[in-house]
Amino acid sequence: MNFNEIKALDESYVVQTYGRNQVAIDHGHGATLWDTGGKEYIDFTSGIGVCSLGYANEAWAKAIYEQAMKVGHISNLFYTEPYAKLASKLVPAAGMAAAFFGNSGAEANEGMIKVARKYSYDKYGEGRAVIITLKNSFHGRTITTLKATGQDHFHEFFFPFTEGFRYAEANSMDSLMAAAGDDVCGVMMELIQGEGGVNPLNQDYVQAVAKLCAERDWLLLVDEVQTGVGRTGSMFAYQQFGIQPDVISFAKGIAGGLPFGGFMTNEKCRAVLKAGDHGSTFGGNPMAAAAANVVMDTLTPEFLAQVTEKGQYLRDGIASLSSPIVSGIRGMGLMIGVGVQGMTHKELKDKLMAAGLLCLTAGKDTLRLLPPLSITTEEIDKGLEIMAQVMK
Repeated sequence: MNFNEIKALDESYVVQTYGRNQVAIDHGHGATLWDTGGKEYIDFTSGIGVCSLGYANEAWAKAIYEQAMKVGHISNLFYTEPYAKLASKLVPAAGMAAAFFGNSGAEANEGMIKVARKYSYDKYGEGRAVIITLKNSFHGRTITTLKATGQDHFHEFFFPFTEGFRYAEANSMDSLMAAAGDDVCGVMMELIQGEGGVNPLNQDYVQAVAKLCAERDWLLLVDEVQTGVGRTGSMFAYQQFGIQPDVISFAKGIAGGLPFGGFMTNEKCRAVLKAGDHGSTFGGNPMAAAAANVVMDTLTPEFLAQVTEKGQYLRDGIASLSSPIVSGIRGMGLMIGVGVQGMTHKELKDKLMAAGLLCLTAGKDTLRLLPPLSITTEEIDKGLEIMAQVMK
């Protein structure tokens, strides 16, 4: 099918909730994609941080195929090998105690919220259920995670929202203390606010929040949906901030392109949820878990070091353009935000796409770059060449 045929089907039969780019992607290899017309693109999006091993990765595809030919799904009423093996790799890599597997980042954050509220209810009874989140945060699109998101424009249309959230300014302990109270059970935060503009939190602030949570027996909840699974150059971003959370969520890159997510708890919280307290029909799906095992086997210390190096190489390359459009560069590993001035971030994104480079936007003025973790230096250079052409 050509682009116009695909677009016609979309407009006729699909709910129009997405402002799609006017491109239909057909296939890819590594960090390079081709549309239905044969045009080539360097991909700095990886499906919004999902395709961590790029496209057409043979080990990943083989694992999915082999598992599909054994059993594609059976539910959590039975044990299967792939999710158990995955947990045995993921939990120690995170320094946590136990994992729960679901399907998406929003679902993972919902589960994390449930752990915090039940932990507090079991220990202190009713009246201690408020979770403090940060302004400019993003935690998902369910009714509850929309309310947890600290951006006002997400708090529209879908009333009534779930209660029990208060918001504090990022990097301000005074603001956090103003939101505190005897009714608080946890603090939830992204260590790099992704949708909000790729804004890393200050390490001193993060450590101060962790200390306050420990003192007041609030759970420290870290949303690693976008920052986790190697994206920032470590297995999880919090490992570069000198803290150990009580609960973390993860999703996006964990299965390299299949729907998968979940949360992990420390020893204190591993037994909070009992049988029947939480569940997910597709959670721990054998094919998705098989794919995730390939991702985990790929993310060796050497591979993660390369993510850090490639991220620095890309940031240095953008800085060397000396473009008047660039107002600043920030991020960690291969999660990079480029401040845009002189045009909107969407205008720049569209110009880059027309020239053969796929990028994302975030916040009000940020170009967001989330390349596959496996991107090659050659592919980065091609992307930088396109940036130089467009941004000079």
